[in-house]
Amino acid sequence: MSCNQKTPCAEATSLREKEYETVYIRKPAGVCQLCEDFSARESVKPVAVMCCEGSCLRGEIARRASNILCHSLLPGKTVRVCLGGAFTKDTGQRALVRNAPLVIAMEGCFLKCATRMMQGVLEGLEPEVVVADSLIDFNRDLFSVDEMPEEEIARHARDVAAEMAARLEEQAPAAARAACSACS
Repeated sequence: MSCNQKTPCAEATSLREKEYETVYIRKPAGVCQLCEDFSARESVKPVAVMCCEGSCLRGEIARRASNILCHSLLPGKTVRVCLGGAFTKDTGQRALVRNAPLVIAMEGCFLKCATRMMQGVLEGLEPEVVVADSLIDFNRDLFSVDEMPEEEIARHARDVAAEMAARLEEQAPAAARAACSACS
């Protein structure tokens, strides 16, 4: 007997159970109109940035770097996605990720939680993954945000954001050149 999609064999089921978790999330009774309006306004931006929302030091640096990138360095090009909203309901925030020409996952660490979460609800999603802690030099034995001075956390977040802004600015001229050569 072979496995097929309608009647999975025990081996395939066991493999799925080892590799995947099943999560049941209660659907919301309504939507936040402020969030939907924001999503509609921001949907014209070419880069959606979703990020780690972890409470550890690495997650905090990724979160702050994402905010700096989207709200200070490249506000006309990037939109900061609410990971919770995008993951838990199929409304505007998820549409930002689904429809953006480029999706960046600013991850705090190698676990890549934001990427894995969104791949669970958007089949085929392949964001550009940036592991923020790989872009900075710090004491790797630190875990909690209270183990590093605030000024150092802020500096690391600015450095990561600046690195990502530079990468995005480098990609833009290359993409524009490719589009122009295709037109001629």
